[in-house]
Amino acid sequence: MATVVLVHGIDQQQESADTLENDWLPALAGGVRTAGFSHIADRIWRKGPVSEGIETRMAFYGHLFLQLGQMGDDPGDFTAVEEPFAERLAEEWLIRAASRSSRPRDQATAAREIAYLRHEIGRQEMGFGELVRKAIRSTARVNWFAPYGMGFAERFVKRALAQVTRYLNETSIRHAARQSVLSLIGPDTKVVLGHSLGSVVAYEVVQQLDQSLPLFLTLGSPLGLDTIIYQKLEPQPPGFPLKVRRWVNVADRDDFIAAEPDLTTMFSGGIPPGATFQGGYTVDNGAEPHKAGFYLTKSEVGLPIGQALAG
Repeated sequence: MATVVLVHGIDQQQESADTLENDWLPALAGGVRTAGFSHIADRIWRKGPVSEGIETRMAFYGHLFLQLGQMGDDPGDFTAVEEPFAERLAEEWLIRAASRSSRPRDQATAAREIAYLRHEIGRQEMGFGELVRKAIRSTARVNWFAPYGMGFAERFVKRALAQVTRYLNETSIRHAARQSVLSLIGPDTKVVLGHSLGSVVAYEVVQQLDQSLPLFLTLGSPLGLDTIIYQKLEPQPPGFPLKVRRWVNVADRDDFIAAEPDLTTMFSGGIPPGATFQGGYTVDNGAEPHKAGFYLTKSEVGLPIGQALAG
C-alpha cells in the first residue's frame, strides 16, 4: 500500500513500474520542493529512496497494450468497433489544436487537416480502415505530434489512439488497469495522481473508494473530452468523486490531449460538503506540453501534494 499512488498515461508499454518511478519521483520531489516543502520532498526522493520515506508507488498497466504477434510497439489494426471511435478522437485532437494552440503554424495545419478529413468522410470508395489511417496521418502533420518527423509521429498517434480506444472499449483492459491502482490504495493513502489516460483510470478508481481521499490530482487529463471520453466514463453520469476531499486539475493550454484545461463545469455535480475542486490551473510546459515530468516539477502540482502530506 502507498501514501502516494501515481498512474501513468499513454505510450508507456515498454516501461515498468520501477523505471517510471525512477523517472517520476525526482520530478515529483522537485515540484514539492519548489512549492516550499523541502522536508516533504526529501522524504519522497533524495538521490534515491530514503529511510523513513513517504511510500510513493507507480500503478503500471502499460503492458496491457502490447499485442502478441505485432512488431515492436505496433498496436495492430483497429477493429470495426474501434475504428470510428479512434477517428473521432483524432478529429477532436485536431479541433483543439486548431482552436487553442499558441503556435499559429499548428493552428493552420490542424484547420487544414480538419477540412481535408471532413471532405473525405462519407466517400463511397473509402475502404475499411482507410479513414482512420487518413486521420492518423492528418494528426501527425501537426508539429505538436511531429517534432521528430512524420514517421515517428504517425506511430505515436496510432499507439495513443489505440490505447485510449481500447481502454474505453475492452472490459478486460479496463478492469486490469483499474486493479493496478486499487491494489496500491490502502488506509494510509493520501494522494492519487493520474497523468493523461492515467487520469481517466484514476478517476474511475477513486469513484469506487469507500474511504476518504485527501487529494486527487489530474495532469494533462482528457476527462473533459465530452463527445467521446466523458460519455463513456464509469459510473454515469460523471461527477465529483464522493470520497475525495480535494481535486486539483492541472493542464498546459497547448496540451491537446488535455481536452479542456478547466474541468469544473463538467465535474462539479455532487461535490460533498467541505470538498474543494480546483479545476482550472494552467501551466507552461514549453516544447513538450504533455510530458509528465514537466507537469510534476511545477509548483501548481507540488503545492497541493505538500499540503496533503504535511497533514
